[in-house]
Amino acid sequence: MAHPYHHALSSAKKWGGTAEDFLDLHAWFDESKMISADFRHRALRHHAEGVFMAERFFGHVMTISTGRVVPVRLIGEQHVREDLGFIPSFADWIKAIRPEPWMCRATALHKRLDPFEVDAG
Repeated sequence: MAHPYHHALSSAKKWGGTAEDFLDLHAWFDESKMISADFRHRALRHHAEGVFMAERFFGHVMTISTGRVVPVRLIGEQHVREDLGFIPSFADWIKAIRPEPWMCRATALHKRLDPFEVDAG
């Protein structure tokens, strides 16, 4: 889906209430569009751990405008399934990232320069 509002409309159709009842949760899943405007933004929250993370931010359940109580996990799973067709694990995303040499160029802490030293080279 293109916009959190469309996910929210889908949630309202499924559980009742209004799109506004669900909009903050769906917008949270897509906040990562601020740093990557294409589909790769989904690697940050569109997976099983992201669904559980949503529960930490929004609680285990939300009460919508009709008074109905809806589990946040189900709403999160709906969002991810609508975007990806299934709920991947974070490991599924990691397997799809091609390692680059700069990603593993770490130096031992004891070999790092003093941050106040000036590099003469």
